[in-house]
Formats: sequence, structure tokens, C-alpha cells
Amino acid sequence: MDRRIGRRNFLLGVGAAGVAASVPASHATAFGATAPGAENLKVSSVEMLQLTGKNGRKALYLKIGADAGLEGLYGPVDEIAAIMVDRIFKRRLIGQNPLSGEAYWDRMFRADRHSRGSHYIMGLSAVDNALWDLRGKFSQLPVYRLLGGSRDKVRAYASCLGFSQEPNALQAKAKELTKEGYRHQKWFVRSRGPKDGPEGVAKDVEVVRLLREAVGDGVDLMFDAFWQWDLNYALAWSRRAEKYNPRWIEEPFQSANLDAFIEFSRETSIPVATGEHFYGRWDVHKFLKNDAIMVVQADPEWCGGVSELIKICTLASVHGVNVIPHGHSLHAAMHVVASRPVEVCPLVEYLIQKMSNYYYFEKHAPQPVDGMIQLPDRPGFGIELDESKIKDTKVMTWT
Repeated sequence: MDRRIGRRNFLLGVGAAGVAASVPASHATAFGATAPGAENLKVSSVEMLQLTGKNGRKALYLKIGADAGLEGLYGPVDEIAAIMVDRIFKRRLIGQNPLSGEAYWDRMFRADRHSRGSHYIMGLSAVDNALWDLRGKFSQLPVYRLLGGSRDKVRAYASCLGFSQEPNALQAKAKELTKEGYRHQKWFVRSRGPKDGPEGVAKDVEVVRLLREAVGDGVDLMFDAFWQWDLNYALAWSRRAEKYNPRWIEEPFQSANLDAFIEFSRETSIPVATGEHFYGRWDVHKFLKNDAIMVVQADPEWCGGVSELIKICTLASVHGVNVIPHGHSLHAAMHVVASRPVEVCPLVEYLIQKMSNYYYFEKHAPQPVDGMIQLPDRPGFGIELDESKIKDTKVMTWT
């Protein structure tokens, strides 16, 4: 008998051994001689669950089922993304191997002439993230470990949307957050713009001065203009704000206005940030090759999911810029950040007010302690629903 082992068979054997070691006992029979292994796994169900709480609160979670009782869970999911999953992605996902996410992502991206549009990519993001959760459960590893990460904590910056900017309240809140361990704080200068003229610029600079006075030089301060400015207003603000050393100015213009970002970045010493409305690596590439920004804020719920954000991080590392994901949601963002070098991904965004109840239905809501978020050691994203808070679960369809 020929006892020689070919390279391919050897690697297959090693892979099978690794899978067998990582599969939970409850799934062990699924990977035995008579049940499908990794190469034969198939998606069997795609359900968009609407959870209704006993307090009347509602949220959408995507659940993808596969052989051997495997399930991927992700949420909360934006309603428009849920509609896209139900109408477009579900049909082509059934029967596919859930471990072959890269092939599925590429096939779906090529399947529609409008695939680079926001709502389409948002739907694909939801599917991609749920599949990463399923892969984590298949391997019994958290997603950040699957991605090669070693950090089990990530630093969060306090995103201060909604807090008063009355001077005394502004300074008091900034000091309070500093005592809570937030060494990085982002405040919003989004209520004024070109229509307010020099007086508006002066008021927006005063916000910067008050905050720097409150927290000293040991805290990074970032500012978000949320598309409200034009180039002249941004330049006037930056020339007066530079002496207070902001870490970045975010979205002074709509991301469609690449030329304004290019010109502004050439003229200011303050790093410029944008990207929550980037819909894939192609959008990012246009900005980076033109040296238009120093901080990429792509959102894994909107840019194509974990799979695409990883590619964006690689692209950013080539250009020497940071990726600090937009944080309207946290699970995917913090796992990607924890998996990348801190020089590339130093922070996650934590919206102080929104996150206080955003994960209402979950047992383990991400919560910073002394400015740091602990990554879960549970498989996948570690999402577990709290049944005691759920009054009703309904499978939604928009077809």
C-alpha cells in the first residue's frame, strides 16, 4: 500500500483535525463520518426577527441558520438593511456554505448594477456580520480571535452627541467624562455654518477653547461638524482652533465633496476625518490616494461588513492613516479594532447617550470601564438575547 501523503491531503487532514478540536460537543456528530463537515455546510434559514420588549421597545436581529444547529445572530439591524436582506440577499444565501463568505460577498457585489449604493451595501453588511458570528460559533472562537487579534480590550472614545453646550454644562460634562476614564472625547459643532458668518466661527472656536480649558492637555478632543460647513468656514475655524490641538475635525463637508477635503487637508494642520458614509474600499481609496483625510471612519454596518472593513484597514495601513470606525453600533466595530494593530485601529466610538439603551435586548451590552471595553470570550460576537425582556418575537418579511 502506498503510504505517501500528498501535500493537499496532509493539509486537509490538519484542517479537519483543527475543526474537530474546536467544534462543541453538541455539534460533534455534524462533523463525523456520516454528517457534513465544513466543506458541506449549508445555510438552511435566514430570518429577520423583530423583538418587542415588555416595555414596548422594538429591535431587529438577523438570524442565519445552518446545518448541525449552527446559528449566526447579529443586530440591532437598521430597518432599511433588513428590507434589503429579505428582498435580495436571503434567496441567494439559502443553500450556500456559510464559511465561504468571501465568495458570497463578491458574488452579491457583482450581482446588481447598483451594488455600490448605500442601502444595498447595508443589507450585505448585515448578512456578512451575521455570517461572521456563525463562523465564530462553528470554531468556538470570538470573531476578533478568528481575525487574528490578540487584544482583549479596546479603548473607547466618548462621543458626546446630545449634551448641552451651555458653557458651564459643557465643561462640567467634559470633566466628568475625564474622571470616568475617557482620555478621548468627541464633541459636536453641527448647529452653525456659513449662514452664521464670523460670529458662528467664533462660537464654534469657543467650544474648543472651553473644552481644552476644562480637560487640560492630557485628553484628546475631536470635533464633528456633520456636513454643516463649506471650505471657507472650515478654514476660518481651523486657523483659530489649531492652537488648542484638536485630534481631528470630522465631516466638515459631505463625503461626496472630495475636492473640498483635498483642499482643506492641504491647508490645515488638524487631521481631517470622514467615512461613515463610505460604501466599500473604493470610496476609501479615492480619499487616501489624494491625501484627503487622516482618519477613516468606515462603519461595518454600512460599508460592507467585517469582511470589507478588514480590507479597508489594510488599505489604510499602506497610507499610514487610522481606521476608527463610526460607532452607531459596536459589535462588529470593536472586534475588527481588536484584531488590528493599535497603530492602525487605536479606538472605537462609544455614543454615550445612545448606547445607554441601544442593546436593551442583550444580556451583555458593551460597556466601557475606565474608558476600555472588554471583548467577550464567547463565540462569535458573543451576542445573547435576554428572554426576560422579550414580550414577542416575530419573523418579518417585506416580500
